[in-house]
Amino acid sequence: MKCATLLAAIAMVLPLTAAAQDEAVPATATTAAPTLGAPVTFQPAAAPTKRRGSMVGYIEDATIRTEIRVRFDSGWGVDSPDRAEFFYAKCGCYRDLAGSPLLDPDSPGPGPGIVTKMGYQQFNIQASYAVGPRFAIFGELPFRFLDPKEFVPGTGSFDNQNGLGDITAGAKISLFTDDTRDITLLVRGSFPSGDALKGLGTDHGSFEPAFLYRQDLSARASLESQFGLWSPIGGARGPLEADDDFSGNVIYYGIGPSFDAVDNGKVRLSPVVELVGWYVLNGFDTTTLVTDGVGKAEGTNIVNLKLGARTSFNSGSLYAGFGWGLTDAKWYDKMFRIEYRAGF
Repeated sequence: MKCATLLAAIAMVLPLTAAAQDEAVPATATTAAPTLGAPVTFQPAAAPTKRRGSMVGYIEDATIRTEIRVRFDSGWGVDSPDRAEFFYAKCGCYRDLAGSPLLDPDSPGPGPGIVTKMGYQQFNIQASYAVGPRFAIFGELPFRFLDPKEFVPGTGSFDNQNGLGDITAGAKISLFTDDTRDITLLVRGSFPSGDALKGLGTDHGSFEPAFLYRQDLSARASLESQFGLWSPIGGARGPLEADDDFSGNVIYYGIGPSFDAVDNGKVRLSPVVELVGWYVLNGFDTTTLVTDGVGKAEGTNIVNLKLGARTSFNSGSLYAGFGWGLTDAKWYDKMFRIEYRAGF
C-alpha cells in the first residue's frame, strides 16, 4: 500500500487550486531620444494590469498569500462513511460481532449500526500566512455535525454527534508564477484530533501532496485545476486479521473554468463550473461488505459536478455553490457550500 502511495505521488503532474493575488505591473515612462532643436516628448505609462483572482469553490486555491478562509458545508446522502477511512474511521459495528471472524474489538468508529444514509454539516476556519512571495503555511480547524438517518436493519443505530474534527496543517510552495499562471505544490497533513467514536475523525493521520494550477484564459476567464493524493498514516485493520489496513490511498483531481459575468472595477461576479473526482486505490468499505461479502474499496470511482458563483470585492470574496454525485459510488449525494475569503 505504501509503495502505491509513493508511486502515485511521483506520478502527480497535474494541478490543484487557484486563487490569484492581485499584482500590478509597475508603470514606466519612456523618453524619446532628443534631436537638436526638437522638444523632449514622453510616452504615456502602460496601464497597470490586475491579476484575476481564484474563483473556484471546491478546487484548492493555488495562490500564495496571507488570508482567512471561513467555509460551511452541508451534505446529504452519505451512504459509505467509512470507505477507506477517508471521511471517518472504520465502523464501530465490528465491535459487536462476537463469534464472527469479522470481530474487531478495537474498531474505532461510531456504532453500533451500519449507516446507509446520513447528513452532515462541517464548519472550517483556515488561516494562511505568506512567509514570502513563493511560500505560505496554513492551518485548518474543522467542526463537524453528523445526522445519521438510516441503518442496515438489525445492526443498531447511534445518535447525532458533533464536535471538533481532524485538524489539518501544511504549506504551499510556488513552483512557477507570472501575470497569468500559477503552478503550486501543496503539502498537507491531518492529525487525529476528532473523536473517532463519534464519527468526528478518522483515528489516524494523513499525508497529502498535490499540484495546483491556475491559468488566465483572458481578462475575464480562467481555468483552475488540481491533482493530489490523500495517503493515510496508519488506520484500523481490515475486516479480517489477514487483510491490509481498512484505510486506503485516494487520488483526487478537479478542473474548473470560470467567467466574469459582471466586473465594474469594484465588484466582480463570476459563475464557475467544477468537475471534481476521487479514485480509491485500496482499503475497505463496510457498506460494500454487506452487499458483496468482500468489502474492498479498491477501484471505487467517484465524480461530482459543482455549480456556483463567486463575488469578489476589495480584498475579499464570497462563494456559494451546489454539488451532486454523477456516479453510483459517492461520498455524498448532494452538497451545499458557502465560503468567505479575506486576503491581507
